[in-house]
Amino acid sequence: MDLIQFFQSGGPFMYIISVVMGIGIAIAIERFIFITRTQGRMNKIWKNIAPMLHAQDIDRAYNSVQKVESPLATVLKYGFARQKANAKRDLVDAAMEEGIMEVTPQLEERTHYLATLANIATLLGLLGTIIGLIQAFTAVASADPAEKADLLSASISVAMNTTAFGLTAAIPLILIHSFLATRTTKLVDNLEMAAVKCLNLISEE
Repeated sequence: MDLIQFFQSGGPFMYIISVVMGIGIAIAIERFIFITRTQGRMNKIWKNIAPMLHAQDIDRAYNSVQKVESPLATVLKYGFARQKANAKRDLVDAAMEEGIMEVTPQLEERTHYLATLANIATLLGLLGTIIGLIQAFTAVASADPAEKADLLSASISVAMNTTAFGLTAAIPLILIHSFLATRTTKLVDNLEMAAVKCLNLISEE
């Protein structure tokens, strides 16, 4: 059985599972690009402002991040604003924590949908199989006794196609979800580390 025949014999649920898989792949690509670009921007921002922080040139560092749209820039803006107001270290730290809490949902956005879509693909495959089996047994009930075994065997084989395709869609989505969740966690950790480094530098006397 070739791929086209396999797909067509599975019935309408194959198309629904294809849509679910397509949505998952689109989300995965968008999230991967976003996370990769965000990490690159964070590295560039830190490389740019680190010499300014070592030189205690807080005003220049603050002006530098003002022009940038990035999660790290947002966090640093909160901290620099408090530092310019001569706030204590713990208040600057709290301001940066507030910034991290603000940007973290943006970093994690839509990634959790991949696990949900994987579950939906699996359940749709099982549902398609169950409906296919019901239709098969209904058709066999009125068939010629001599043909029942062959007809039932062929019908069950077709019905199982949706489960196979559902799992084929679900397994990659689960793996991609795990990969992106790990990348996102690492990105948040890097963000927190940069905030701590910045806090230590701007708090030096």
